[in-house]
Amino acid sequence: MKHLFSSTLLALATVFLAGSTIAGPQNEAPAAGGNVQVIEVTAKKYEFNPSPIRVKQGAKVQLKITASDHAHGFRISPYPEGTEGAGKAGLVFSSPEGCVKIEKGQTATVEFVAQTPGTYRFKCCVHCGWRHRSMIGELIVEP
Repeated sequence: MKHLFSSTLLALATVFLAGSTIAGPQNEAPAAGGNVQVIEVTAKKYEFNPSPIRVKQGAKVQLKITASDHAHGFRISPYPEGTEGAGKAGLVFSSPEGCVKIEKGQTATVEFVAQTPGTYRFKCCVHCGWRHRSMIGELIVEP
């Protein structure tokens, strides 16, 4: 009887663990799934790479920004150049807006829908050295 209980418990644990392993990746798939454009961005020594970044109007975008040399920040304007604060924002964020601090070797994710065509500037918002102010990039939303 004791052997039967142990075998049953082992079988249940195996099923539970297998189910947990399978469920994990399935739950993560929609975030990086087919209709989300995932773009890897590197922040290092006064530059973002790639820049410019081009996406299509209406695209759901996920920027995965990695700070490779030391802490950096990332802030992007929700308005295209020349329209700052006028009308509706052209980028609609599903992640918090504002300055995102990224520690050395870490990755942060910024998610949004690119609704309005135009050029959106982004910059480092954490002082990273003497050329910090020149650390800018562009996101171009194409019609």
